[in-house]
Amino acid sequence: MVKIIGIDPGLASTGVGIVSGYGSRIDSYSFGSIHTSKNTSLPSRLDKIFSKLLHLLKSEKPDLMVIEDVYSLNRYPKSGIVLGQVTGIIQLAGFHAAVQSVEVSVREAKQILTGNGNADKQQLEKAVRHRLNHATPIKPAHASDAAGLALIGLYRYQDIFSVNPNRR
Repeated sequence: MVKIIGIDPGLASTGVGIVSGYGSRIDSYSFGSIHTSKNTSLPSRLDKIFSKLLHLLKSEKPDLMVIEDVYSLNRYPKSGIVLGQVTGIIQLAGFHAAVQSVEVSVREAKQILTGNGNADKQQLEKAVRHRLNHATPIKPAHASDAAGLALIGLYRYQDIFSVNPNRR
């Protein structure tokens, strides 16, 4: 059995999903998010995400961390920069906890989980909920996205480490 943690980076809300199992078999799962206040300084918000995630990684000891790849819309270049900062501290927390990480693009995640790289948030949440056999909607959306990333890591775990066995 392997344990995979999925992370959907966000400054206001970083989604976290944990899935344990092997291949397509899911033995257990959990999800949630790390929230920060817009009334707090950027360094303080980044520190909160880092500290909470590092604690979670050290207590859960996942085999792999799957992070949503940073993207930026041309209209909002600053949001891409901030997401890059959040992703950097997520990777740093993984390094401090000795957890290997991989990044998956939003489009690739949607394609894998729904069969449609252009799926909307509701379609993605529904696909993740179905795969987890979870009866009620998964909220917030960042938690659903993170659980989906963890599922992708579970499905691909063998492939990730068979291509590069030194990653372990």
